[in-house]
Amino acid sequence: MRNILIGGAWVYANGSLHIGHIAGLLPGDVLARYHRAVGDNVYFVSGSDCHGTPVAFRARREGRGPQEISDFYHEEFVECFQKLGFSYDVYTKTSSKEHQDFVRKFHKKLYESNYVYEKEVPQAYCESCAGFLADRFVLGKCPKCGKDTRGDQCDACGVVLEPENLTEAVCAVCKRPVSFKNAKHLYIAITKLEAELRALVESHPKWRKNAIAFTNQYIEDGLRDRALTRDLEWGIKVPKDGYERKTIYIWAENVLGYLSASKVAAEARGSDFHTLWGKEAKHYYVHGKDNIPFHTIILPALLLGNGAGWHLPDQIVSSEYLTLEGRKISTSQNYAIWVKELLDHYEADSIRYFLLANGPEKKDADFSWREYVHSHNGELLGAYGNFVNRSLAFVIKYFDGAVPDGAGNPSIDKQIEELFVSVGRQIENGAFKDAIAEIFAFIRSANKFFDTQQPWLTRTTDRRACENTLNQCVQIIANLAVLLAPFLPFSSDKVCKWLGINNQWEKQSVPGGYLLPEVEILFQRIDKKVIDAETEKLKSIIPYRYE
Repeated sequence: MRNILIGGAWVYANGSLHIGHIAGLLPGDVLARYHRAVGDNVYFVSGSDCHGTPVAFRARREGRGPQEISDFYHEEFVECFQKLGFSYDVYTKTSSKEHQDFVRKFHKKLYESNYVYEKEVPQAYCESCAGFLADRFVLGKCPKCGKDTRGDQCDACGVVLEPENLTEAVCAVCKRPVSFKNAKHLYIAITKLEAELRALVESHPKWRKNAIAFTNQYIEDGLRDRALTRDLEWGIKVPKDGYERKTIYIWAENVLGYLSASKVAAEARGSDFHTLWGKEAKHYYVHGKDNIPFHTIILPALLLGNGAGWHLPDQIVSSEYLTLEGRKISTSQNYAIWVKELLDHYEADSIRYFLLANGPEKKDADFSWREYVHSHNGELLGAYGNFVNRSLAFVIKYFDGAVPDGAGNPSIDKQIEELFVSVGRQIENGAFKDAIAEIFAFIRSANKFFDTQQPWLTRTTDRRACENTLNQCVQIIANLAVLLAPFLPFSSDKVCKWLGINNQWEKQSVPGGYLLPEVEILFQRIDKKVIDAETEKLKSIIPYRYE
């Protein structure tokens, strides 16, 4: 039994979840469900990112407190993740006492190391908003390529930035020019850790290509030391004398949520938290590509600087971007599909299937309503749902619901055994699209098997052949339910209950004579009228400032 930590990125609690968030986070749940089915000791953790400038500014605009704003969205996130079937062992928030206590203790030890020092630096300040700004809330022109950029990193050329180096710097909220005021802060000397960070990347050649490329670029462009503290009111207080009015910079505490949340999970089980963070564990980090440096540079730097021998990242599962009908998703322009609304009208497994089978795993992908409806009706319902329902309905109608005894098909049995090995390996390697594609290729072959065997004819002309066919189809369905459980948990749970099987990652068998219960349609067809209706709804969006 392996100790597996799966960390899903922490979403800012300053606005609702959209499909881009889910596309990047779903692989984490697939990994968690798979590793549990294998028998591993799994800790799947994440939470809501409640601190920092984004939450504080939204609260100020709405005349509410940042705690109230972040708690509101945290509860919305919890509801959405539950409805989507995310099987978190702990989903918490950075404003929780457990997280704050852990972070303060971690930072207090970090400050005692040779990697932390004091420095006086210019910090962006907006007179209009009456507050200091986080780097990402400063907009301007990149000094390297001249393109529009944020103050922390240029999306156009990838260079890491300091806000004071931008030209035409303005506040991202009010768009007015910013000034810079000198302030004393604590910095972590990431530059001293270059050798260790290079070694980390070089020792993990199976990271996603974008993770390797982005991290190497950060290193080659020249690592820079990063501020650990900020003059912001909303956040975790700095555990150091003289810094009582400052807070820990959000980037230096939110990634520590993987530690604080897994500690909560371990203590709830009576397990050893330090074993999970020891040498023998395996850690996955699941997020979008814009979060790569925080997991391959920042988190390792904090872990190394703390000096307690923390386990460094093993696998970086970093997705590319998801666009919407060919356009970039924009929360500021309200151009998005909000998960809460999506779940009111469409099945969770349907959403999961599309985003996993057609998502931005290795390259940017697009969500279009036409493709979504066709994918649901053609693949999920037309191939998988059709095979399950036609097979089980036949058994119920012509065999009084009792699974017939029958001889197995050696070729199909071998394919099933090989699928468990192949799909499991692909999931562990982060190749989720390949894994689900291989399963659905087998589903199409199963439908072909049903058609070529013609049980509707053999039930009267060759009863034994018909029994063999239906028995084999039931065995296929049982194994498909387990193979698809990490991807489609709700429909798989239904099928497992119908067939009286568990979801352990091993070849399943349903005995002859097993009496099927009442079986329902596995998936409902989506009316094609939805395509035009939903597309028109997007076209009618009136842009407004959302974040």
